[in-house]
Amino acid sequence: MPEISTDNSSGTNLQSSPHSLLLAGGAAELASAGVENSRLDAEMMLAAACQGSRAAVICGLAKIDRDARERYMAMIARRKRREPLAYILGYREFYSLEFEVTPAVLIPRPETETVVAGALNFIRNRPEARVCDIGTGSGAIAVSIAANAGGAHLTATDVSSDALMVARRNAIRLKLASRITFSEADCFDPIDKLEALGRFDLVVSNPPYIREDEIAWLSPEVSRFEPRIALAGGHDGLALYRRIAARLMGHVEHGGCVIVEIDADRSNVVTEIMRNAGATGTKVMCDLARLPRAVVAEFD
Repeated sequence: MPEISTDNSSGTNLQSSPHSLLLAGGAAELASAGVENSRLDAEMMLAAACQGSRAAVICGLAKIDRDARERYMAMIARRKRREPLAYILGYREFYSLEFEVTPAVLIPRPETETVVAGALNFIRNRPEARVCDIGTGSGAIAVSIAANAGGAHLTATDVSSDALMVARRNAIRLKLASRITFSEADCFDPIDKLEALGRFDLVVSNPPYIREDEIAWLSPEVSRFEPRIALAGGHDGLALYRRIAARLMGHVEHGGCVIVEIDADRSNVVTEIMRNAGATGTKVMCDLARLPRAVVAEFD
């Protein structure tokens, strides 16, 4: 990032303040690298560098010393390489909670809140439900359910031990760890254990559902930085749905439910997979953009 003068000795005009100059320079650098929302990203990173709020940065009240400026410039350099903002900041908000995120986990998206909403709706009628979150990643789904359903008992699984460490830290920080069992497992099969997981009232998952040939066409933030294991769903994007469905009859209680996130154009095929697995009723939930985002399958 080019050197930007922050000398404001000639006046107090906010337009020429250190904050304004750093934001303008940073945003210009990001825009030149093709980063969308470059000004917002610059504001968020300067706030983090100053260990203050975005509002303080915008109003010119954040303290900018040499260390803060160096931290900010290092963040701008990382973002210019299209590293996701969430990895740079180290956190992402999801369901009104703050989650630690690292390159070991998929960055939680607002669309996935649809799965949490569906889960909480089911749990209202079964407040002590046993819930399994397959492929928990950062723990966003499991922790959000635990935070909003005090009687539910949760098991969160992932094939990645690094991801489970992040999820566990999130649960500990939010004081929910005692309510969630974390298991290194491949779908329903714990790794290094002889017995599969038990039965559950509710199974939730945001499985990888990007087709292998689609990944290269995703934004650099996703294709270069997010864990491929959390993205790639096989040649047709449906491999994990089929694997989960094949085991449901042995792991879902009578009257139980399965809620899986989907790509917007896969609702019909995922619904059919669930019906073939024994679901007696299905429906599709839409996200806030009114796009199909989750399949809900009931098992009597």
